[in-house]
Amino acid sequence: MQRLTVAGRLLITALVLAAIFFGFRYFGGNEALRKLAPKDQKETEYSESQTMPRADDETAAGTVEESTASDNSTSSSSDNSASNTPRQAFTYTPPAPQNGKLKGVVELGASGFNSFIIRVDDQKRWKLEKAEFGNSLVMENMASDEDVRAGLKSYIGKMLDFGVGGRDIHFVVSSGAAKAEGTLKITKALKSLNYVVNTVTPEQEGSLALRSVLPTDYADNSYVVDIGSGNTKISWKEGGSTKALETYGAKYFQNSTSDETVATEVKAKAKQVPTDHRKTCFIIGGVPFELAKAVRKDKERYTVLDAPSAYNLNEAKSKAGLNIYRSIAEATGTNQFVFDWDANFTIGYLLTLK
Repeated sequence: MQRLTVAGRLLITALVLAAIFFGFRYFGGNEALRKLAPKDQKETEYSESQTMPRADDETAAGTVEESTASDNSTSSSSDNSASNTPRQAFTYTPPAPQNGKLKGVVELGASGFNSFIIRVDDQKRWKLEKAEFGNSLVMENMASDEDVRAGLKSYIGKMLDFGVGGRDIHFVVSSGAAKAEGTLKITKALKSLNYVVNTVTPEQEGSLALRSVLPTDYADNSYVVDIGSGNTKISWKEGGSTKALETYGAKYFQNSTSDETVATEVKAKAKQVPTDHRKTCFIIGGVPFELAKAVRKDKERYTVLDAPSAYNLNEAKSKAGLNIYRSIAEATGTNQFVFDWDANFTIGYLLTLK
């Protein structure tokens, strides 16, 4: 080595170091390098698990979401005293008519034409045979005379085809529609077809709704609510008579009336229902129909609604109707609201006929 020049010594040293380096990598250097950087490896695994979760990660995430939903549900239910009690089953079965007769009625409502055909016996036991709902845009006054006439003739023709006698077809104008300008078009068209139009007051409408909706077995402890577009009717039996009150309908927003104003009046009216008649509320109307549809089981006739706080509605009319429903629930403390899929105040009108 002593005979080597400085340059030669440096060359040999470089070759030795290069041999050591490549030997280190070949015989396990990669593993040693990985052990020197455990932190970087863990961060890579965490990042990959976030991008593509494993099955157990998905289960855990689902558990968290369900827990959060449960917490939110608990929180929202505390907003309304009526929502603290879960929905109760309602298993009442109305008596069937014996050798009944077919009768039909067309309801001229604030939002459209609805027709009902029932079979009713001499004891006023009845069963809905057919129902049809339409939209005449009466309240908006957008139907022409010919539109009204054609719509009415269509309803009449379908009833006749079903087997209802011409003299057993009746027409009733709801109290809400009676306030609309378009109602004159309807009455005029009906007169041209030689039919009579029966107009009812809000009090009469509430009484007729109760007649068709409220089962006899519940007359002493329950009441009836009909949330219509033009108005809402609250009725109950008191002694031998029927009490009926009128308040705002689900289209109150069209008159720029505030939710607070409506809630205050609805609560004041609802509080007049005697405390011993607040066990169950039988409820009908357009918005209650929407609420019941969301929770109906199969083809049951009676559907128990969820508490008002359980619904999240977007349309203006639906939100307004929900405000009315919520106000009634808060004012009365009633926990069971039962929607009747078959009953209607116009059917109550048929039940008054001989």
